[in-house]
Amino acid sequence: MSQRPFLLSADPATPFPPVEQALRQPDGLLAIGGDLHPQRLLNAYRNGIFPWFSEGQPILWWSPDPRMVFRTDGVRLSSRFRRHLRRLPWVVRADTAFGQVIERCASTPRPGQDGTWITADMQAAYIALHHLGHAHSVEVLDGDHLVGGIYGVAIGRMFFGESMFSTVSGGSKVALAALALQLCRWGWPLIDAQVENSHLLSLGAESLPRDAFMRAVRAQAALPEPPGRWTQRFGTFPASKLANS
Repeated sequence: MSQRPFLLSADPATPFPPVEQALRQPDGLLAIGGDLHPQRLLNAYRNGIFPWFSEGQPILWWSPDPRMVFRTDGVRLSSRFRRHLRRLPWVVRADTAFGQVIERCASTPRPGQDGTWITADMQAAYIALHHLGHAHSVEVLDGDHLVGGIYGVAIGRMFFGESMFSTVSGGSKVALAALALQLCRWGWPLIDAQVENSHLLSLGAESLPRDAFMRAVRAQAALPEPPGRWTQRFGTFPASKLANS
């Protein structure tokens, strides 16, 4: 008999099965159904699980092996991009335009991708997490224009990246590098990047075996770090600062 993903009940407090029960094909599919209630989402992330599905599909929950991560002291910007960055007037800030960032992540065209997995329901769910102080965005601006951004979920001292976008070349790189810089200064060692792709690898991401990833998640998510907006804590600074970091 072929293995099937676990079917979640309607109760958002329903525990997820152990991630070791995730399928090998497709890699990491663990559970199906349920909803995007904040309690369920936070429980998922604490257990190394994230939702990923397309419009018209049931909610699918994943925990792939291996797992893509960034060390917060390991994001790489090329020397050429650093030189370009020194001339840009861009500034970086956090949690001042979460709704715009997630909408741009959903609507910005991507090579080889038709449509988006960031459905209207997904946007509403993460905006709810943002209001609870668990979902955060980093925004890159050229004057009043949003040129790049990234958003994700924070639990304890673990950050789970969800998506990033650029409307001008390099915008998402700056958002990621700025996020990593501040998290590193705060003592947060990892950013979850979920699934491997060549773009993430070019920026310094690496693969961790799922068991190693889960050890890190359990340790970091258990550390005391109250939820809340990052706007003041993160500050506002010129993107050119990243050229020398």
